[in-house]
Amino acid sequence: MKKELIFLGPPACGKGTQTSKLSVHLNLPHVDTGSLLRAEISAGTENGKIAKSFIDKGNLVPVELVASIIKDRLSQSDCKNGYILDGYPRSVEQADMLTKINEEIDGDAERDFRAIYFDIDEKILISRIVNRRSCAVCGEIYNLKYHPPKKDGVCDKCGAKLIQRKDDNEKTATARFNTYFNETAPLIDYYKNKNLLRTIDADGSINEVWERLLKVVE
Repeated sequence: MKKELIFLGPPACGKGTQTSKLSVHLNLPHVDTGSLLRAEISAGTENGKIAKSFIDKGNLVPVELVASIIKDRLSQSDCKNGYILDGYPRSVEQADMLTKINEEIDGDAERDFRAIYFDIDEKILISRIVNRRSCAVCGEIYNLKYHPPKKDGVCDKCGAKLIQRKDDNEKTATARFNTYFNETAPLIDYYKNKNLLRTIDADGSINEVWERLLKVVE
């Protein structure tokens, strides 16, 4: 049976870290919407320029643009047994789009679809965001308070310089939270009403959250 997992939760709730581990554990591709969009931005495509103008303001990227990028990715051969989708959908409208995308790709194939919600307090998230640093080369993410690099300003994995993304500041973080709660939070009820929602407490160490995650996906 094809396993299709999506992850819900506000920025910096820990989805990226856990989904990367889960991808290895389940041998399924980790489809990170943020990375897909950043690739478009880095390539300087027209879609990338449009996406960047929204991201820099803490707003959501237009739904048609994201849906097109997601469909192309989920249609690739490595997703034939399932996927772990992080960062999409971000609205009820996108959730309906994802359902149509899955139906078009899967046809009559059986699938196990679950929405995993990372529940955590907003104050903890603000702290995580302003202290977040990422590797400009390999994309590894660190936090100066909770998960610092061994050497200040240097990636443990590849030795490249760590950077603070322009949108990782309190002002932009607040705008992102406002956007999240206005447009994305309704997805919790959307999937709960369909009996597809699984909730975990995302406040804790990486290992603690990992153990909670395994209980709801396997």
